[in-house]
Amino acid sequence: MIMRTSLGSDLYTSDRIMAFTPTDLPDPVVPEIAFSGRSNVGKSSLLNAITGRKALARTSVTPGRTQELNYFEVGEPTRLRLVDMPGYGFAKAPPKVVEQWKRLVREFLRGRVVLKRCLVLIDSRHGVKPPDLDMMEMLDGAAVGYRLVLTKADKVKASELDAVYAKVVAEARKHSAAFPEVAITSSETGLGIAELRAAVLGDAEL
Repeated sequence: MIMRTSLGSDLYTSDRIMAFTPTDLPDPVVPEIAFSGRSNVGKSSLLNAITGRKALARTSVTPGRTQELNYFEVGEPTRLRLVDMPGYGFAKAPPKVVEQWKRLVREFLRGRVVLKRCLVLIDSRHGVKPPDLDMMEMLDGAAVGYRLVLTKADKVKASELDAVYAKVVAEARKHSAAFPEVAITSSETGLGIAELRAAVLGDAEL
């Protein structure tokens, strides 16, 4: 299935493409923006907020539910693809499943010439954790430019958010492929959503 959206202030959608192996990936003919993050970081909720849909990407209380690359197509004809990557951390996933996910992600990052940017989502309540660093290093090694995006900003006090933000900015400066500015968002309140949507379209040069 193919997810189609408009290019307005919201990115309205219908169907999607699911890739379980590298051979399932769609032809690399339009720009792609990928969304990655630890399981339960709020990735599905952020995708829903950016596209203006309540159920574009599945949300679940069970971490690690996304086990494939989910492609959402933007425009008619297609001008952009948003890619929902499997959540990492994998605390409750069997080792074989974890390895399959990792292999799929490595192949995707290494050979996807149309991948314009990856958004690495960081939970504002926890800051950068070892699995986030692993993902950042993987992106550095693949020479894929990425933005760090703080999620769930409404769940922490302003002073705590400021402290986490400062630490994340400092971490971003240590990584060659990281964009120097860090976004702050909340899917619940809409904080930073319009700005991030504009950044996504800018990264895709649309």
